[in-house]
Amino acid sequence: MRAVPNWAVATAAAAPLLLVGGWTVAEARQPAGYDPVRDTISELAGQEAVDAWIMITALVLLGCCYLAVAAILHAAGLPSRFLLAVGGVATIALVAFPRPTVGGSLSHGIAATVAVLALALWPAGSALWLPRGHDTEHPGRPEPPWAFRRAVGLSATVVLLALFGWCAYEVTSGSRTGLAERVTAVAVSLWPLLAILSARRAHLAWAVGGATAIGPTLPTGGVVPPDPLGPTRGPAPRRPDRLP
Repeated sequence: MRAVPNWAVATAAAAPLLLVGGWTVAEARQPAGYDPVRDTISELAGQEAVDAWIMITALVLLGCCYLAVAAILHAAGLPSRFLLAVGGVATIALVAFPRPTVGGSLSHGIAATVAVLALALWPAGSALWLPRGHDTEHPGRPEPPWAFRRAVGLSATVVLLALFGWCAYEVTSGSRTGLAERVTAVAVSLWPLLAILSARRAHLAWAVGGATAIGPTLPTGGVVPPDPLGPTRGPAPRRPDRLP
């Protein structure tokens, strides 16, 4: 099991902070008519937004955080890391295809859908790819971290997909699109951090439990065992060329 460096933990922790901090600062720069419960995050990075660069920078850095976590989180398995990387690229693509002030944008909608779906499905990818519980065929292999276990990963995906369904409902026929989008975005940004912390804890436990002593185990009391490299006790062996 590979170690999880400190910079990976910091990068994963920066993702939700960049998201919430970005829209908080960007909202403060908008006119009084902007409603965070009704209006989306994408409008803060739109062409008509005031100081759109704030949310644009936050989204680009957020996508880079997802890409960095996907590159370093070897414990998740290749399918999950691929989905997480797709989510990061799609998050950056939101900036390349901004949402217009009036009407919708097909390219922006596709990028947003791909980003949320990829970030919602990647916990299930690790849960289905990694072995369930302890691998009996390879007893020396450590158990997967708790975030990548089947029950946990599938439960996380179910919750994230439910939030995605709520967001889709609000976009089509609801009036709280901004609220649903913000809750969903924060939820999908928190799971990489939980996965990183889980992998780091599992590696530390494996490193401590897998440490073995080098050399024979010496008794702490009683008779001292003989030195295998020292002289042998008893009569000296007789040379074959000497007569008795």
